[in-house]
Amino acid sequence: MGGREPRAQRPTGAALLGPLRGAAQSAGERWPAPGHASGKQRRGLGGGRRPQQVIMVSIPEYYEGKNVLLTGATGFMGKVLLEKLLRSCPKVQAVYVLVRHKSGQTPEARIQEITSCKLFDRLREEQPDFKEKIIVITSELTQPELDLSSPIKQKLIDCINIIFHCAATVRFNETLRDAVQLNVLSTKQLLSLAHQMTNLEVFIHVSTAYAYCNRKHIEEIVYPPPVDPKKLMDSLEWMDDGLVNDITPKLIGDRPNTYTYTKALAEYVVQQEGAKLNTAIIRPSIVGASWKEPFPGWIDNFNGPSGLFIAAGKGILRTMRATNGAVADLVPVDVVVNMTLAAAWYSGVNRPRNIMVYNCTTGGTNPFHWSEVEYHVISTFKRNPLEQAFRRPNVNLTSNHLLYHYWIAVSHKAPAFLYDIYLRITGRSPRMMKTISRLHKAMMLLEYFTSNSWIWNTENMTMLMNQLTPEDKKTFNFDVRQLHWAEYMENYCMGTKKYVLNEEMSGLPAARKHLNKLRNIRYGFNTILVILIWRIFIARSQMARNIWYFVNKRMTMKINCWKL
Repeated sequence: MGGREPRAQRPTGAALLGPLRGAAQSAGERWPAPGHASGKQRRGLGGGRRPQQVIMVSIPEYYEGKNVLLTGATGFMGKVLLEKLLRSCPKVQAVYVLVRHKSGQTPEARIQEITSCKLFDRLREEQPDFKEKIIVITSELTQPELDLSSPIKQKLIDCINIIFHCAATVRFNETLRDAVQLNVLSTKQLLSLAHQMTNLEVFIHVSTAYAYCNRKHIEEIVYPPPVDPKKLMDSLEWMDDGLVNDITPKLIGDRPNTYTYTKALAEYVVQQEGAKLNTAIIRPSIVGASWKEPFPGWIDNFNGPSGLFIAAGKGILRTMRATNGAVADLVPVDVVVNMTLAAAWYSGVNRPRNIMVYNCTTGGTNPFHWSEVEYHVISTFKRNPLEQAFRRPNVNLTSNHLLYHYWIAVSHKAPAFLYDIYLRITGRSPRMMKTISRLHKAMMLLEYFTSNSWIWNTENMTMLMNQLTPEDKKTFNFDVRQLHWAEYMENYCMGTKKYVLNEEMSGLPAARKHLNKLRNIRYGFNTILVILIWRIFIARSQMARNIWYFVNKRMTMKINCWKL
């Protein structure tokens, strides 16, 4: 952008927002007004039912001989989907994964690293040659033509039957320019390639249940976009970063971040540009550790609640801005993956007339609240503590602004400051204040979701579940009514210990001993503090002096008796 005219002549943010919003309103005229769609319109936008009853093949039978294209295979959900597809649909022909170079690693090296991790142990045991079905393709989704060579592009055009688009940036603080490129532009370009595919049966787009978090009741439909995605992408081409940052708050409006904003735009792109394709949209809520597959509690990242669970287990997180009664809409990653594979099967076999949208959430059928999350996390980490905890686990949830900042000062900043002083005195580098600062930034990004509740319509999710054969219901289970939260949360917390922090279970006795030591230190500190307060502030009265004399004399007598 260095060759542009001086910034003094650039349009203001307000001047830019008018055309963008006007275009969005024009596009929105083709849509039913929110909350007033007719039954026919709702079925058209939100996942029309099957046009006729057909004989259903099982899910593994449907994937037999199919060539699948997968984006986001190096991400959390993409890994689980890749493993599940290969393990439960062993006769799938091949899985083509689009992967980019990252941190000096080639795409092949990245996939090799992923398929060698513990997640694939079960698949490795059942199908030792599973890697032969994974075909790695170097690609950059934000580049023209996905940065594919002509021969590879033609190969994909000729052979791909099913597309799973899982790639996205999930960073809540991503700049608008990067979020649009990674979440919207990449989707648009993948759809362009999909239109050229001669044997494509299904296009599955993974979105988020919070794409329309500015609404309290969210149906299984694609809502009108906040702005026209094409005009926004065109505008970002000539805007400099300063101008983009200036208009971002005005553009995202009542959404909390660029992630939810751009995922809403991406859904509109799928609905518009995938109109002639057989498409479906999956909207998971807060994706957490695995429930059952390939084993309980698998998690490999600090994203979302996982980082907060670890901070709580370490005793660093002591208070959090949250509404105790708000629904914590966690959904296990294997539930999302099973439903995604089933959704592709359903659309492939039935070919619905219109786009299918699935809200993959738990709050409506098996609600779980943030106060319950806090209870189970703390109780689990007290029974099975993390190694080298800073303090004993204990978290106070509050929705009161003043009380929250009081606890931040008393429970976070003060202990961190004192600990850094101790580190300096002992000749070590202070680090706790930096850790607390990073924690507070993460908490700020999440407090919107921990302080609010939403209602998602899940009729299509229920319908899809009812279409499965008894065997498929076992193999591809996504019935969250069966989810036992206490057991799941314990497995989740232990998963962060084993798979994120790489702590061995053999270290539990030492960790428990360390936690008991921290408890004794706390009791000792509190006792000394009470004595000091008594001596300085209370002991000035004659009654207090008499009580102190009596207690001191009694303790002296007992000590003398013990000596004898």
